[in-house]
Amino acid sequence: MKEIKYLIIGGGIAGTTAAETIRHSDASGPIAIISEELYPVYSRVMLSKRDFYSEEWEEDKIWFRKPDWYQKENIELIVGKSAVGLDAGKKIVRLNDGNEIKYEKLLIATGSCARKWIIPGSDKKNIFTLRSLNDAKAIRERMQTAKKAVAIGGGFVSFEMCHILRQFNIDTTLVLRESYYWEPVLSEDEAVVVEEALVKNGIKILKNSEVSEVTGGEFAESIILKDGTKIDCDMIIPGIGVICSLDWLKNSGIETNKGILTNEYLETSIPDIWASGDVAEFNDLILEERVQLGNWLNAQQQGRIVGLNMAGKKESFHLVSSYSTSGFGVSICFVGDVRPETDRTMIGRGNKETKSWARLIIKDGEIIGATMINRTPELSLVSKLISTDFKISGHEKELADPNFDLKRIIV
Repeated sequence: MKEIKYLIIGGGIAGTTAAETIRHSDASGPIAIISEELYPVYSRVMLSKRDFYSEEWEEDKIWFRKPDWYQKENIELIVGKSAVGLDAGKKIVRLNDGNEIKYEKLLIATGSCARKWIIPGSDKKNIFTLRSLNDAKAIRERMQTAKKAVAIGGGFVSFEMCHILRQFNIDTTLVLRESYYWEPVLSEDEAVVVEEALVKNGIKILKNSEVSEVTGGEFAESIILKDGTKIDCDMIIPGIGVICSLDWLKNSGIETNKGILTNEYLETSIPDIWASGDVAEFNDLILEERVQLGNWLNAQQQGRIVGLNMAGKKESFHLVSSYSTSGFGVSICFVGDVRPETDRTMIGRGNKETKSWARLIIKDGEIIGATMINRTPELSLVSKLISTDFKISGHEKELADPNFDLKRIIV
């Protein structure tokens, strides 16, 4: 049985950053990364950018680390394998090939996977999720000959894929279950700006709609909506969220919810086991609540902190996380906690003339998050207000004024 001092399950940015950080503190301790994919770490951000789908794309641009880096850092990268069992008492991880690895310290950084779209006919070919490099390659290949596409769901993936599909002149229909785009995370005023940009650029939006069936033979040829409407298509891209695969941890004793529960040091409920990245549901010291995030910057920074802690340090994780994207002349930013829960209120700032909106999310008298449409310059300012626990009392009118400079209230 192989014995490893630092065993990392997950070869993405969180796991790789942790390994790199450990190596800077421990020059000789054996480190191994188990990766389900066949590649070294790459930029997932690039998978939803137009350049990746162009004929001129050079694949070398996507690698965050190349194979010789692992050799130079004396980090063993085991590709094409996944963990299927954990005996935390004996400190043994069992892999899908039957092999077992004994560890001293374990990091679980397995990320998340695309939620499965399960309806009659959803197992046909030409239906693609976008989560991995292989997913993106399959979409790119299909786009070379596709004429009509259907995107399912309102979110970052659907928005970015609609932008890419139209850049390649593919007739695109967007199917939304909700009454407006990204309901209820965006306000209706914000959603209108996004929807107008989509429609102006040739996207047909079907609201309050749901697909009941995919028709065709071996390949998807059309969708049937629940109201009976038939839409022809030769590719379908569902973007209905992500989930974390935790079944392999059922008997491990590790506490889980939607993700793996950790404290602010990213330690799990079992000693010598940490979690980071998309799979970690961590104690957020800034928001003072348990949070689970899925973006590159968060995963990278958590990887750094957990690497330090695995190597013997004791540092807590602090970050006001943000997401941003742009397309069709519209920028969309989320910062902090944007969930529209019942225990929080909203302050809107924006106007229809400039088509720029922001919605500040307030809990217990403090800003904990914001959604922003075409107000990207305010991202760092809102992050500052969140991180400093800014009290809004007495500033409500200023915050609601779209022309008020937020710098004036930042101390």
